[in-house]
Amino acid sequence: MVIKVFLASSSGSTAIKKKQQDVVAFLEALKVDYTELDIACSEQNRMWMRQNVPEEKKPSNGIPLPPQIFNEESYCGDYDTFFDAKEDNTVYAFLGLPPPPGSKEALQAEKEHIMQNGTHGEENPDASHNGDAQGEEEGQAGDEKEGEDGGADDKATELETSRGEDLAEEGEAVEETDEVTEETEAQEEEDEEQEEEDLHSQEEEELQQLEDQDERSSEEEEEEAELEEAEEKAE
Repeated sequence: MVIKVFLASSSGSTAIKKKQQDVVAFLEALKVDYTELDIACSEQNRMWMRQNVPEEKKPSNGIPLPPQIFNEESYCGDYDTFFDAKEDNTVYAFLGLPPPPGSKEALQAEKEHIMQNGTHGEENPDASHNGDAQGEEEGQAGDEKEGEDGGADDKATELETSRGEDLAEEGEAVEETDEVTEETEAQEEEDEEQEEEDLHSQEEEELQQLEDQDERSSEEEEEEAELEEAEEKAE
């Protein structure tokens, strides 16, 4: 499965560039394989992106803005849903990928699984024993078991402490990435409307330029035809 990130390399919007950089940087930090598809240099990429974003996920004007994220042909979401997945530590689920063993998301899923299913003690089929000698052996075994359980508890505590430290380190790494996003989030929201208008204006200007070129070509052809007609009359 290949993650596809549709972006615009020549976008004039600072907010869009920051969002694209945020997505790409986070995928690289997670070491997720992905492919960048530029809609600014390829009309085919732009049309494919627009056609494959679900209608209910498109903005009111019907034109989705980059970055847009896909897993092969399946739509994952835009920057806002990607950011929410980061906040909830569910990026792998967002991308439709299994979390790698030991990752924060995998540990969180494992913890939820344990909380849902609970823990079960081992059953002992030989529950009854007879005789005083057997009772003494059970007492000694009980003491030994308590010692083993104490050692196991200590090891479990150490493992939980180590796991907690690993989770804290991962959390710090995610927080460092999130800080950059949070600092620009307010500005990005303000620029969002302006960005859409700029993109539409840019497309309208391109269309206008093409129309102007066609008009100039038609005028030149008419002038040439008039000159030829005048020359023929002069002859």
